[in-house]
Amino acid sequence: MATLTQVKDRRELLLAAVPGLFALHEFIEGFVWLGHTGTVPCQVAHGAGAAFVLYADGILPFLLPFAVFLIEPTQRQRRRMLGFVILGGLLALYLNWGLIAYPLQVFEQAHSIVYINVITNTTLVALLYVIATCGALFFSGYRPLVELGWFNLVGLIVVALVKRYAFTSVWCAYAAAVSVIIYFFFRRTRKRRLARHALVT
Repeated sequence: MATLTQVKDRRELLLAAVPGLFALHEFIEGFVWLGHTGTVPCQVAHGAGAAFVLYADGILPFLLPFAVFLIEPTQRQRRRMLGFVILGGLLALYLNWGLIAYPLQVFEQAHSIVYINVITNTTLVALLYVIATCGALFFSGYRPLVELGWFNLVGLIVVALVKRYAFTSVWCAYAAAVSVIIYFFFRRTRKRRLARHALVT
């Protein structure tokens, strides 16, 4: 909510909403944990798990590059983002198909939640996912967003090495935590964004 108060142009809304969406995402996974402790019915836990994976795999690959695309103030910079937006959109469509066509397994292992789907859990999908999400941040014209890209990439590599079996759950928790950088991005670039948006016709 604090990040949304920093918005000065409607094109910034989607990026400013990302920390809040991640917060909601983690809140939803809480119901998965409650299901494994028997606090809520298994059906509720599985539904929460499906919603969690839908955002992580079926929405985020498109949402993040598109949010960066929208915030870039010049046509040249937006053209640079277009490839990541298209890749993210196609990947999101493919992953949504996989989530519909194949069953999702959700279970606890070594104090982490594991999500298994034969389409979403492949090396090629993981590589394209990283390119779509982190790539857009790396090519942004705003340094704080490039820094966010590096934080995400480093965290992604560490999670893949330490908890590959629970990658979706653990990396999303990490990404939610570092998304606070978006708030500081809006604070640090306020004057610059106002000046650059004023130049756009």
